[in-house]
Amino acid sequence: MRRTKEDAEKTRLKIIEAALTLFSRNGYSNTTLAMIGTEAGYSRGPIYWHFKNKDDLFQAVLAYSQEPLEQLVAQARNGELAPLATIERFVRRWFDLLVEDPWFRQSFEILLNKTELTDAMAATLKRERKLTRSMISTLQELLVAAKRDGSVPDAQPTEQLALMIYTQLMGVTQSWLFAPRLFNLSKQRGFFTERLLVALQQP
Repeated sequence: MRRTKEDAEKTRLKIIEAALTLFSRNGYSNTTLAMIGTEAGYSRGPIYWHFKNKDDLFQAVLAYSQEPLEQLVAQARNGELAPLATIERFVRRWFDLLVEDPWFRQSFEILLNKTELTDAMAATLKRERKLTRSMISTLQELLVAAKRDGSVPDAQPTEQLALMIYTQLMGVTQSWLFAPRLFNLSKQRGFFTERLLVALQQP
């Protein structure tokens, strides 16, 4: 029984991996379950065993590929580092994941460049907006704490700063995915992180 469950989970993850590859390459609309089955080496039967339909699989793909981001938000809330150091770790880790984790990178490729945000994507949009609010809220809480310990000037507006961090991270992400030859993110990630931290500490 245990062996069967392990095999079923391996099959599920293999389907998710194949779907992630194809969604990021072709887009949601241009990827069929038959294509995913071929990529994974299965018929459509195992896909329907694990997922109700393509929308259900799409949700699973994003949930799986964005686990590192959710873990990053959770880590930022644990308070093991000083607030500003936590923000720095959050920003650095975001860029590290983007450069080094292909599944994390593909999740953004799917959302930003390969998906039509139609009514059919309502569940996806709801999930992503919830995650966005969680990130911004976490950053704002850290900035409030950073103001209390004096590492961020008291005059700085925490809500706007939290939005600035998020929008700059997303801006770099989308720019790089759209035109990867525009700049070398692997080499420039330190620069982007440091400039963002400088902006937070300006009076």
